[in-house]
Amino acid sequence: MIRTILAAALVSAIAVPAIAQDHSHHAAHAAPNYAAALAGAHRSEANRARDQYRHPAETLAFFGLQPGMTVVEVAPGGGWYTEVLAPILSGHGKLYAAHGIPEASEYAAKSLAAYQAKLASDPIYKAVEVTKFGKGHYDGLAPAGSADMVLTFRNVHNWYMGDFAGDAFKAFYKALKPGGVLGVVEHRLPEDRPDEAMKSSGYMKRSTIVALAEAAGFKLAGESDVNANPKDSADWPKGVWTLPPNFREGDETRAKYTAIGESDRMTLKFVKPAS
Repeated sequence: MIRTILAAALVSAIAVPAIAQDHSHHAAHAAPNYAAALAGAHRSEANRARDQYRHPAETLAFFGLQPGMTVVEVAPGGGWYTEVLAPILSGHGKLYAAHGIPEASEYAAKSLAAYQAKLASDPIYKAVEVTKFGKGHYDGLAPAGSADMVLTFRNVHNWYMGDFAGDAFKAFYKALKPGGVLGVVEHRLPEDRPDEAMKSSGYMKRSTIVALAEAAGFKLAGESDVNANPKDSADWPKGVWTLPPNFREGDETRAKYTAIGESDRMTLKFVKPAS
């Protein structure tokens, strides 16, 4: 198993994909300015406080983000990662935000409306175009073969529980250019746990995600422990939502779970073969 532990020096570096790609058209752009993106006034103090758990600069450097890319962020939720991606891609790149299907539920409609309001609140989001993605809706996330990179953060468990994870990965493959990168961050379930735990805990096995990606045509190009948390046993009363930021057990146990921190996460980089 390939393991890449990123040093602090990678924060401002651009990772080179393990499989050769032709991104020469991005070469004229400077390296991503993660420090400026993370310090931007468009980010709240609450969101900045989570950088210590989500390691956005190191994670995006590992995936190989470059300013001139066309990127798809799948299921961006409230836009935590959009806040980091948008300023880096603004001006030269393109960011498709493949949000949910508002017709699916009242929650989905409210979530999309809140996200759109966020985008309208600051010109820093000018590179973002909202598209749709969800069960039964796989063709709208971005034009086929248009994306240099597809990214998804802590979402695979939702698609797995909804029985459309396989279709999701096929959609990502279709959206990417040959040689394009799929970056996945997901809550990690130990391999010795029963498979049925993935249906309720919010955690996923590495082997399951690799199998889903490979079934869609991807090749595993690398992985990083940058988002690992050895304090997380992945065996909590209310699944991954027991831990911060959700604290599903309430305030009585907040100190206990704050000391553990956010979940243990795998960070996997896949590539769509060039031929």
